Amino acid sequence: MLATVLPLRAAVRSAAWYDLDFSKLAGSELRYAPDGWHAIVALGGAKHRLWLTELPPTGSSLAVDLPFDGSFELRLRAAHRFWLALERRAIGPPPLTLPILTRRRLILSLRAVDGSLEGHSYREIAQGLFGKHRIPDRTWKTHDLRSRTIRLVKTGLHLVRGGYRALLRRKRKGEDDPS
Repeated sequence: MLATVLPLRAAVRSAAWYDLDFSKLAGSELRYAPDGWHAIVALGGAKHRLWLTELPPTGSSLAVDLPFDGSFELRLRAAHRFWLALERRAIGPPPLTLPILTRRRLILSLRAVDGSLEGHSYREIAQGLFGKHRIPDRTWKTHDLRSRTIRLVKTGLHLVRGGYRALLRRKRKGEDDPS
């Protein structure tokens, strides 16, 4: 199960509870599968993915189960966003959102590896990525864009060979970057 899917269950009614009738939520989906009920709830401008072993009775409170496993922190953030949506407050970015500079570097890496796999030289790849006007004629062998292009191709190859899976897991403090 994806770490951002929240396991829900019916709970003893508490003082603060939310009336969550899955059949009445606009833009939501509810489906039964052999392992239980899967819901996609559109709330607060986002789609929240929920999993229930059984449908709770109408009007019952809900509880989120957060197992202490490797994805606890990610599930906690997803649960917090869901709670903020129920409270009609700003929910912030999705838990797996990458910073804009990281996204740009990954896009350049995939473009660079595409050029490399098509048989283009590092100079041709750099011209395609950064523009021909930025590539010098005489000092190419020592130019910083040559080194950057080589790193981008290596990163792209790493992603293509399975390194993309690391993007689905949030790094913890102290973990090394796999790329």
